[in-house]
Amino acid sequence: MLDRLPFLVGLRYVRAKRRNHFISFISLTSMLGLMLGVAVLILVLSVMNGFDHELRTRILGMVPHAKIESREGMVEWESLAEELMQRERVIGAAPFVEQQGMFSVGGRNQGAMVNGINPDWEDRVSIIGEHMIEGALSDLVPGEWNVVLGSMLARSLGVGVGDRVTLLVPEASITPAGVFPRLKRFTVSGIFSVGADLDANLAYANIEDMQTLARLGDAIGGLRLQLDDLFAASSETQAIINELGPAYRGSDWTFSHGNLFQAIQMEKRMIALLLTVIIAVAAFNIVSTLVMVVTDKRADIAILRTIGATPSSIMGIFIVQGLAIGLIGIAIGVAVGVLLALTIADLIGWVEGTLGIQFLDAGVYFISDLPSRLQWSDVSRIVLAAFGLTFLSTLYPAWRAARVQPADVLRYE
Repeated sequence: MLDRLPFLVGLRYVRAKRRNHFISFISLTSMLGLMLGVAVLILVLSVMNGFDHELRTRILGMVPHAKIESREGMVEWESLAEELMQRERVIGAAPFVEQQGMFSVGGRNQGAMVNGINPDWEDRVSIIGEHMIEGALSDLVPGEWNVVLGSMLARSLGVGVGDRVTLLVPEASITPAGVFPRLKRFTVSGIFSVGADLDANLAYANIEDMQTLARLGDAIGGLRLQLDDLFAASSETQAIINELGPAYRGSDWTFSHGNLFQAIQMEKRMIALLLTVIIAVAAFNIVSTLVMVVTDKRADIAILRTIGATPSSIMGIFIVQGLAIGLIGIAIGVAVGVLLALTIADLIGWVEGTLGIQFLDAGVYFISDLPSRLQWSDVSRIVLAAFGLTFLSTLYPAWRAARVQPADVLRYE
């Protein structure tokens, strides 16, 4: 019976109604604080994981993991592509010609990066084919001068499939009549949408048409590579350049989007730290609760000591009580946090539709909707951290309870 004493008495103290309502209030506050801290931490980390996932799948699904370019122009690119595909980390390669330019139609102008691609090769390095909302990449037929625009770019130009747009490139053409900017009329054959800022500044055309426009002849701008591990992009790119020699140069996704990814990781760590402090404050409120309970139950402790309870048993009673309060708060917090993490996108969508507002503008942020990705490893770490802080908060009050001397307490009873 004495071995079960800490659990029996500790749990009874949790359920018992107290004469001192302030103790009950502090206990409830501690429980609610733990619940709120755990729930919010799970929700925020899930949202940050969602941003991280969207960055990898959307942005880095459109942006090449690595690019290999030749200083002298790349003509026999097929053999080089096959050679690079033999490398362990390279899972895809595709040719490209990049051209910065400005689209113009009806007095509207919008700058964009035009990628000349081979539609048969592009799916090896890009997810663009999966996000076509009108038309298809196969419509980019050589010589027809078709172009695929991002949804926001098409909207800003006021064009749709079948409309014609003019592309001006920052190079001059010298004619007998003088120097004129180089321009070409394209027909919009498709529109894509990935829900990111790329929708506003990216377009695709056939690589042969872009070779003609850029006057490259049979040469291409370079090869885009897809890797099995995007975090190995820098080292793998450098290794390839070292093997190919000084005639080639390379770059990877960290040059264009590395800062964004690092910012998300830093924000995730800092927010997790700040919210863990909230959990710690709530957990250490249990110290106040148990100290007051120990003071209120001094007579009970003294009686238990006189019938044979050891100091360790007395400590166990208040550790059990504190852990019970903490576990209830943690359990409710996990349930609420997981539920919010799984439904936050729908909730935000409902609020946006009801109030007619947009929380995330793709023109400002790199996505247009709030992502959430629940990872149970994060949940387990949060639970362990909250449980550990709760356990630590019970030690001092339990130690004080174990030091209560029965003779001193019962002397005046």
